[in-house]
Amino acid sequence: MTAPRHDPASLIAFRVLFGLAMAFNVLRYELEGWVHDLYIAPAITFPYPGLEFIQPLGPVGMHMLFGVIGISALGIAAGYRYRLSVALFFVSFTYVELIDRTNYLNHYYLVSVLAALLFFMPLGNAGSLDARRKSSAPIPRWPLRVLRLQIGLVYVFAGAAKIREDWLLRAEPLGTWLARYSDAPIVGPVMDEPWLAFAMSWAGMLFDLLVPFALLWKRTRALAFAAVIVFHLVTGLLFPIGIFPLLMTIAASLFLDPSWPRRFVKRIPTPSVAVKPSTLSRPALALLGVHFALQLLLPLRQHFYGGDRCWHEQGYRFAWNVMLMEKVGQVDFLVRSERGETTVHPREFLTPLQLRMVPTQPDLILSFAHYLRDRWNEEGRGEVEVRADAWASLNGRPGQQLIDPEVDLSRVSDGFAPKAWIVPLRDRDELPLRASSDGR
Repeated sequence: MTAPRHDPASLIAFRVLFGLAMAFNVLRYELEGWVHDLYIAPAITFPYPGLEFIQPLGPVGMHMLFGVIGISALGIAAGYRYRLSVALFFVSFTYVELIDRTNYLNHYYLVSVLAALLFFMPLGNAGSLDARRKSSAPIPRWPLRVLRLQIGLVYVFAGAAKIREDWLLRAEPLGTWLARYSDAPIVGPVMDEPWLAFAMSWAGMLFDLLVPFALLWKRTRALAFAAVIVFHLVTGLLFPIGIFPLLMTIAASLFLDPSWPRRFVKRIPTPSVAVKPSTLSRPALALLGVHFALQLLLPLRQHFYGGDRCWHEQGYRFAWNVMLMEKVGQVDFLVRSERGETTVHPREFLTPLQLRMVPTQPDLILSFAHYLRDRWNEEGRGEVEVRADAWASLNGRPGQQLIDPEVDLSRVSDGFAPKAWIVPLRDRDELPLRASSDGR
């Protein structure tokens, strides 16, 4: 019995659109000056623990690295030296993303995950420059299923993360964000209406939870994909979330009928060889099993810490916590040594972006405290103590202390254990009165 044919058109289209989107992103970074602002201008960076060897490469090196990202992305789109292009893209892109935790974005993590998967997928077998140099080969159907599962997990975890009091019962942070458009023409008068924030909060949660399943069901697929386009268009216009709407729209196209690109491009190769239902070896299946086990465990780990994950942010990254918080803060450091006490203001050391991120994220506060400790030691000031006076406000709450000011952070090690030096988030009626003009 002949195995059914698998149409590779949607996978080819995804490869092309993904590569073009990543090349476009590099162009954005260069034109907007973000390569300089994020990776050249900082005097200090905040690498991930254990990856301190990943450092900026200097002005010339960083621009060259972004050039490698852009060229390899175009190689992916064209299907030229496909596996080499994907490998170069994954290594260079992921290196950039690991330089500084203050630059972390969910969708850039997703880009690295997708690139890692694409390396093992033979998507350059057809509709590519490689296929012109050599003979075309079938593209199996398992990459489509794997990519659908990966994107589906992102949506479902993003929706599950929104099942929380702030999002559903306080309509925050959307209430705060939408109110900023109250002066906009035409739509301005309704942007700070509470009902709109609540409607969008509930709609966003339901959309994330349900859309992958609606895309899989043939009867609801067209309506669901239209919802994807409208949803990501609206969020892209309202909120500064970069290429996330474009990336997720491209990814959602994988849930459509695999032949959909043929409506627009007639010359997409048709498979001439039937593809077996499964072409994966046992080692490949085991590797995929490990990958998806991690994709399940990483988002779940944050729940083992207790408390409000948006406040303490333990396990918060790599968990598809999308648009959950509006958090502002301020921190000063008291450094004591044999030569006396010094109050250090981070603005003397950090870039504007770092200055927004560091005061609100406890692990970054700890890293900056260690930077001050090491700097004092290098300058021969002897043993030092470093304490933080850190205050933050989460989703419109009154400001409250984030870090225990009595803890010497110079002696605290980072790690996966719960951080007792983070002051738990308190309810409004538990907070002391504290007047301030700086948002605390």
